[in-house]
Amino acid sequence: QVQLVESGGGLVQAGGSLRLSCVASGRTFSRYAMGWFRQAPGKEREFVAAVSRSAGSTNYADSAKGRFTISRDNAKNTVYLQMNSLKPEDTAVYYCAADPSGISYRSKYEYDYWGQGTQVTVSS
Repeated sequence: QVQLVESGGGLVQAGGSLRLSCVASGRTFSRYAMGWFRQAPGKEREFVAAVSRSAGSTNYADSAKGRFTISRDNAKNTVYLQMNSLKPEDTAVYYCAADPSGISYRSKYEYDYWGQGTQVTVSS
């Protein structure tokens, strides 16, 4: 069982930056691949980025490439999402998720554990 708690969301102007953090409970964090997803009102939850258990592999949605960076610190049980050059269309609730396979899958159905989400709002 893994419990995930996100933080770092907020209100930012277009072009600004935010860094999201997700802290996991338990001793097995390093076994999980970690992903970030987002959900805007009226839309389905969509993949943003993922990192494999060892951080040797990362995966990004096209909308995130070149602007967002996912990273993890296994010693701190934490995964990060650095978001730069934010756009109004990035506005959503951002969720972190854990996948016991350890592989940085894009599909939300591969992830067994989810955080409660953190709101990101980008104003134009």
